[in-house]
Amino acid sequence: MSRALGSADMRVANRALVLRMVWERCEVSRADIARETKLARSTVSALVSDLINAGLVEDRGAGHSRGGRRPILVGFRDDAFTLLGVSMGASHITVALTDLRGKVLDASKVSLDVRNDVIGAIETMFSLVDALLDGQPGARERLVGAGLAVPSPVSPDASGRLSALILPAWRNTDPRSALEKHIGRPVWIDNDANLGALAEAWYGDDPGNDLVYLKVATGIGAGYFLRGEIYRGARGTAGEVGHTFVDPAGGQCVCGLTGCLVTLAGSGALLRATRERLTPASGSPPSSRLHGGDLDLDRLIEAAIAGDPVASEVMADAGRYLGVAVANILNLLCPSRVVLGGSITQAGDRLLEPLVTTIAGRTPLTSREVPVVISTLGLHAIARGAAMLVLQNALRDIALFPALRDDTTTTFPLAAGHA
Repeated sequence: MSRALGSADMRVANRALVLRMVWERCEVSRADIARETKLARSTVSALVSDLINAGLVEDRGAGHSRGGRRPILVGFRDDAFTLLGVSMGASHITVALTDLRGKVLDASKVSLDVRNDVIGAIETMFSLVDALLDGQPGARERLVGAGLAVPSPVSPDASGRLSALILPAWRNTDPRSALEKHIGRPVWIDNDANLGALAEAWYGDDPGNDLVYLKVATGIGAGYFLRGEIYRGARGTAGEVGHTFVDPAGGQCVCGLTGCLVTLAGSGALLRATRERLTPASGSPPSSRLHGGDLDLDRLIEAAIAGDPVASEVMADAGRYLGVAVANILNLLCPSRVVLGGSITQAGDRLLEPLVTTIAGRTPLTSREVPVVISTLGLHAIARGAAMLVLQNALRDIALFPALRDDTTTTFPLAAGHA
């Protein structure tokens, strides 16, 4: 049973309401705040004064008059505090430092075998975080918290532990708690595809609407942004598209099953398929710029973009497999759009065109109405989404902002992922 809010609790709730409104509008008058929130003007003035004293908002001068005196606008201070986003992929760690509008102030990325090198991954994460916080004056002192994106389902109990089935080396490691202890600030954790979806919902080309974000990299996962929230499912495993069945002749997956999408369209599968085509069991090797030298994903993508026949064929096959998965998503959910992200999408139309063609043949009711596009947010998208997870929680519980941290102990519903 929920308890009634006391006067102090109500003030905190109203303060959060006003702060969210100022953040959403960037600039708004006290009169408009009172009109839209139904709060008394005297109450709004007191709440705005609290937020000005906390450094979160400021007076911006007179706005346009609609008759009578020109209103004094209140503006959100994007630079008041900092947010940290960490994307821990299977083969890389990316860290981004942002302001309260999600603008990336600095970012860095290191390639690493995160899936198997637990100690190295934790140490690298700490090193990258420290470099960013120390590289921006006052960033550490103004830090609200960090978001951590991981290539694993995340339990709704927010324990911070990763799936031992997907990442067995991480069985007894809690990266959320480790990062929280290191930075001395709250840390929220979520699946990387979920946070890619969050970034697209807030900052993509068509923000706010329902969408599916499909991350295509070492692993493959989907994040569902539906009705204004990330949909995680009852046990936090919604979106594990990479482990859906695609081909009965497919190889064995790390999850223990066979024929999973990731065994056919993940980066490891693409490199294996390329090597097989370059060294056929019989006949002459095909002409390709990929002969000789080390083969990695960057080189494969560059070759595909340049029109190399082997690389183009591998990407087209991946696009067709992904098209089957996306078609199933469209038939089940029919979101307003599907956004593709992750390292493999750098292949652009070499991947997208066969994917869209496959979708058209499998979704008679939705294929023309639902755009399928490649993300324009770049390779920092998921780290940026992780930072936005912090902001999302702080706008709901403003005691998380350092200037208001000791002001109240009242909390309100938070997004999943905080212990």
